[in-house]
Amino acid sequence: MYIGRFVVVGPGIGAYRVSSRSFPNRRVIERDDTLTVGPTPDASETDNPYVSYNCARRVETPTGEPLAVLGNGSHVDPIAEKLELGYPARDALATPLLALDFEKDDYDTPRVAGVVGAETATIGTVRRDALLVESVDAPTLVATYERDAPGAYDLAAADAGAAASEVLGADFEHPVCAAGATVDADGVSLAFDNGE
Repeated sequence: MYIGRFVVVGPGIGAYRVSSRSFPNRRVIERDDTLTVGPTPDASETDNPYVSYNCARRVETPTGEPLAVLGNGSHVDPIAEKLELGYPARDALATPLLALDFEKDDYDTPRVAGVVGAETATIGTVRRDALLVESVDAPTLVATYERDAPGAYDLAAADAGAAASEVLGADFEHPVCAAGATVDADGVSLAFDNGE
């Protein structure tokens, strides 16, 4: 089954996977407190605005709470910025998703995102017909296609690297690269797996 790009979040852990039929030559790189999806050196030139974006960010709220944001596009940054301003996770997800809306491509691709705290998790998506944001207490997946509403997902990983590798190896078509995040009292750990 091809479900496209997807996010899985639960309390303390999250992951994001790029699955692509159109732009498979991509990888995740780390820059400061951010993981970024972008083209590999051998990728063809493209002016598609949805190929490169920050997919995972470390955040610290005004109260010092560590959080991780994961998602499939340019909405990741404004979600992180709202969390840094003190917005609750639900509002920090809903506001940018509503403002940016689904991607204006040939498929009306939904935007998916999640916020992970040490003891909490919130997941969201905006698609042509709905904006869905909900708190979850166990690993939950939302994808751009087929599974475009939050649903339970069996994530066994215990650390960020294992989470990235687990979703990259999940039995969905056209895996490209993945990111993982864990959050505990000590902060946020980010990792990625480019399948190399």
